[in-house]
Amino acid sequence: MEMTNKEKVVALITSLETGDKTAIGYINPEKYIQHNLMAGDGLQGFGELLHKLPHGSVKAKVVRAFSDGDYVFTQTDYDFFGPKAGFDVFRFENGKIVEHWDNLAEKAKTPNPSGHTQFDGETEITDLDMTHTNKQIAGDFLKTVLIGGQFDKLAHYIDGEKYIQHNPNIGDGISGLIKAVEAMAKQGIHMVLIKIRMVFGEGNFVLTVSEGTFAGKPVAYYDLFRLKNNKIVEHWDVIEEIPPAEKWANKNGKF
Repeated sequence: MEMTNKEKVVALITSLETGDKTAIGYINPEKYIQHNLMAGDGLQGFGELLHKLPHGSVKAKVVRAFSDGDYVFTQTDYDFFGPKAGFDVFRFENGKIVEHWDNLAEKAKTPNPSGHTQFDGETEITDLDMTHTNKQIAGDFLKTVLIGGQFDKLAHYIDGEKYIQHNPNIGDGISGLIKAVEAMAKQGIHMVLIKIRMVFGEGNFVLTVSEGTFAGKPVAYYDLFRLKNNKIVEHWDVIEEIPPAEKWANKNGKF
């Protein structure tokens, strides 16, 4: 049977650890647009990045994988130049991968204030008929609260104290989120979202990709939300600083 796009992506990421050469065949050799700014464009750039790694040093465990039309997005527990939490987005054309975006951050050494890690939590995909609605809810949450600053409307989008948080520095519930934001503000650290770049979803899970700043530095925000009954009930994220353009290995940009 023909593999699904999701299965191809999982096989490709897993091959970083296993060395399976067949998985590279899922990438279009004539067109591979790379948005990881450490890697050159095309298959050649991808190969050159892998050659910089010590042999056998890569670990890659896909924890969650989703598909949305021609896109597949994943959350992966990596050891890639050190332990990392990562999100990847792949775009397909005619069954081949033609474009790739990602966000990586150092893996936290300890659980967050509520005892959660960056990877544990629900994995089951449900409510496929709610994909479009859930994408709208997550997008509206970012526009209204995180970009618009209307924190008084948090309860409209988030399921109160039942909200499960996987950010390494934030505790569960609306109270945990507010406490963390206030603590950062006292230190002069501000989390600013400027623009939503992409929104993907499958059933009860939605991934948003946003541009903004953190502590005054340009960053990409990747936020994975799980929704239930029109409310956000669980959240995972990765924030990665965007280096200055002169340090980019390709000209495609982060988004």
